[in-house]
Amino acid sequence: MVEGVSPNIYLVHTTTPKETFYSIGRIYNISPKEIAPFNNLVLENGLSIGQVIKVPLKEVNFSQDGITATDEALIPVYRIVKGKETLFSISNNVNKVSAGTVKKWNRLRSDEVANGSRLIVGYLKVKKELSPLAAKAVKVEINNEPIVEHAKLPIDNSSDVKTLPASKETIIAKSPDKPVNKTVATNKDVADNKEGGYFKSLYGTSKSHIANETGIAGIFKSTSGWEDGKYYCLHNSAAAGTIVKITSTATNKSVYAKVLDLIPDLKQNEGLVIRLSNAAAGELGMNKDKFECTLSY
Repeated sequence: MVEGVSPNIYLVHTTTPKETFYSIGRIYNISPKEIAPFNNLVLENGLSIGQVIKVPLKEVNFSQDGITATDEALIPVYRIVKGKETLFSISNNVNKVSAGTVKKWNRLRSDEVANGSRLIVGYLKVKKELSPLAAKAVKVEINNEPIVEHAKLPIDNSSDVKTLPASKETIIAKSPDKPVNKTVATNKDVADNKEGGYFKSLYGTSKSHIANETGIAGIFKSTSGWEDGKYYCLHNSAAAGTIVKITSTATNKSVYAKVLDLIPDLKQNEGLVIRLSNAAAGELGMNKDKFECTLSY
């Protein structure tokens, strides 16, 4: 998460056993001689366990144009919308990156941003061979729109399975001509896991602004939810981990699903406000590939 205001923007790191200015510098691709003075510390004095360090974002380790050296990888960094911040004030405070670019990175449909939401504001540049963060790398197209490869769902091949790190759940997205599993959750399924699903009790526990949407939902096939009631979804505005209440306008039933990641930027997803697991759709009583719904999160 990016803190501060340009030109003094930074990430926050809490030190663990055996970490030094040098090892932290390798993680974030910046010289320890930059880190120490940025924190008003003396390099030679070292660090203590649990010490909170500000890691500066400079040209050497921060990109907003998608350009990297061959030995570098890009990791998205985010800004949490706070108070009365707007898309334009956030973009202006983080190296004056254009609001249009931030909208593309986050696939926003409007200039409105909800308090508490997180926005990609750039990319940390790290060395592939030195930083453990390189495992979270993404690719950025020429138009600066990120391709989060670990979050892309396989299509057109029912045997392909991809594990999403956000939840460790295995899910499969199928192309429109191959309908998803249409098994409907039984009354026993709902009774065993309580109506609405496992995440119902977590809904509304955040003090963030509640957003509402109406639109078309799509479905993906998932192994999760049938036994434990743990429903998951993909959404372009709510941050990963957010609990979304999904209500079918046809049945007036509701389920509560945890956001895994963004909806993949694919043709079959055009016009969708959300994609949710087939187990969640089953509890809603929806057998169609797409259906009308309302969302609250």
